[in-house]
Amino acid sequence: MCGIVGLFAKSAAVEARLGEHLQAMLVQMSDRGPDSAGVAVYRDPVPSGWSKLTLQSADPSVAWDAVAAELEEAFGGSPALEVRANHAVLTVEAEPADAETLVRREHPALRVMSAGRVIEIYKETGRPEAFAERFRLAELTGTHALGHTRMATESRVTTEGSHPFSTGLDLCLVHNGSLSNHNRLRRELRREGIEFWTENDTEVAAGYLAWRLREGATLEQGLEGCLRDLDGFYTFLVGTADGFAVLRDPIACKPAVLAETDDWVAMGSEWRAIAVLPGASDARMWEPEPEVVYAWEREVVA
Repeated sequence: MCGIVGLFAKSAAVEARLGEHLQAMLVQMSDRGPDSAGVAVYRDPVPSGWSKLTLQSADPSVAWDAVAAELEEAFGGSPALEVRANHAVLTVEAEPADAETLVRREHPALRVMSAGRVIEIYKETGRPEAFAERFRLAELTGTHALGHTRMATESRVTTEGSHPFSTGLDLCLVHNGSLSNHNRLRRELRREGIEFWTENDTEVAAGYLAWRLREGATLEQGLEGCLRDLDGFYTFLVGTADGFAVLRDPIACKPAVLAETDDWVAMGSEWRAIAVLPGASDARMWEPEPEVVYAWEREVVA
């Protein structure tokens, strides 16, 4: 079943309460996905030449300070560290690929949730209500965010199998549905240099978009390519450094709702996820059409 939520701030007031609103939306989707939850939050961009990594550890006793010290020794600067539950966000004066390579080589037990200049990804097993409290979502500010609650009908309940999936810098994707050709597509994308860390079909969709963008496609072109190259049924919500986009497959059997006010744009699998937002009763609401890309970016609404 699964539940998707997304919120794009168009005012400073919404940015200041982004995490609080995201938490309220996510909890509304709890019964659509009680097995795990995850969010991608876009906030606090790091300076040019710096990178932001979100790392996760299955070991609660991991010494995050020691990891930060290793990054400082390797790259210089003064890495910043923020810990939330069993995740840590580290900013380091290095290219994302270099920092990620060092972490994977020196700390293979750590999982890299995301890398870029703006994105932070937190995800874990358990009910969305408990997840939101554990990760202190209500404290977060930011420009936009997306979230997912998962009902694991086709694979085990694990942190790795939870959404969002990130396969490119500041790029992530959440998915409600199922892909039938993901194994073949995974093999093809691996030949193109795209790496995968799980067997989840959603990670393949994220990898496909990362590949298309790397090859020069715009986000809209990449999503339109999904209609040609991905078999199955799906609602995608994609996050980028500048905004987010929504796409439904040609049949559009998975539910989705969009709404917009002067202060925000919101997406949810059901209206009740949006109804908790301030001004929702006055929002323009519609069901996204199949095969149509809906995208919002900073300063420009398309």
